Amino acid sequence: MKKNIAIIMGGYSSEAAISIQSGNMVFRHLNKDKFDVFRILISREKWVYIDENEQEHPINMADFTATVNGYKIRFDVVFNAIHGHPGEDGTILAYFDLLGIEHSSAPFYQMAVAFNKRDCLSLLKPYGIKTAKSIYLNKGDQISFAAIVKTVGLPCFVKPNRAGSSFGITKVYKEDELTPALEKAFLEDSEILIEQFLDGIEVSVSVITWKGSIKVLPITEIESDNDFFDYEAKYLGESNEITPARISDVQKNKVTEMASKIYKSMGLKGLSRADFIFVGDEPNFIELNMVPGLSEESILPKQAREAGISLSDLFESTIDLN
Repeated sequence: MKKNIAIIMGGYSSEAAISIQSGNMVFRHLNKDKFDVFRILISREKWVYIDENEQEHPINMADFTATVNGYKIRFDVVFNAIHGHPGEDGTILAYFDLLGIEHSSAPFYQMAVAFNKRDCLSLLKPYGIKTAKSIYLNKGDQISFAAIVKTVGLPCFVKPNRAGSSFGITKVYKEDELTPALEKAFLEDSEILIEQFLDGIEVSVSVITWKGSIKVLPITEIESDNDFFDYEAKYLGESNEITPARISDVQKNKVTEMASKIYKSMGLKGLSRADFIFVGDEPNFIELNMVPGLSEESILPKQAREAGISLSDLFESTIDLN
């Protein structure tokens, strides 16, 4: 008997449109001979199942079911394709745990920590993971621009602490640029990370659970046409993503070991993508994505193809974690 797979997409953040692209990619590639696949749009306004005719059917939030023509559809596994809140930060996964519905992501606590840049960096530093210097601010804190510059230097990055797809990020070159950068970041989150600029090769490393074992996919080197790997570079073709990365064997071994160590240390499962910048031969961890982009332009699908893994097999393996 085929399992019913609910692909959740959308969400409550600025990444909703990107999430829908990722969810539709999963929908297209999951093997319909093995699974009955359902697209579920999650938004602040509605939770709905979208059928093959693009008709919407309300989701009952009490038990996460949909009723179509008098028949109640129950879901065996949820494939989490929500970037940002409430999918990537683990919020909705706690709800599924309470309902006893399996899902494709890591446990909700690990997802929450990974999504919070401050907490993730703090957790990993005792494991010997190298990171850039950083400062954290909460909305309403007193701010000393001189102290910021003294600690992290210029240029630096101002980032929302809990956001993805480079929304709200500014690269700051002068002290007087900090005010508009903070204002932009606070539009996305009430917590801010101000981070030292590291000048080196940027790479993205995906670690997945593949047929029951941890697997590191081919590494991607990022060359942005813009000042950094911003939204336009990620999604509008304004970057050059090279897989496999043009790095030395020493660099490859070090970043592979570090990415795998992060995955194991945090008790992760499913799909993940971590970003690093090399200072010399040393990789410095930047951030972790636990619901990485799965659209046609996204890095992880390209890395999977390079590894000889079809998207159909990749998504099926992710479901079979449960």
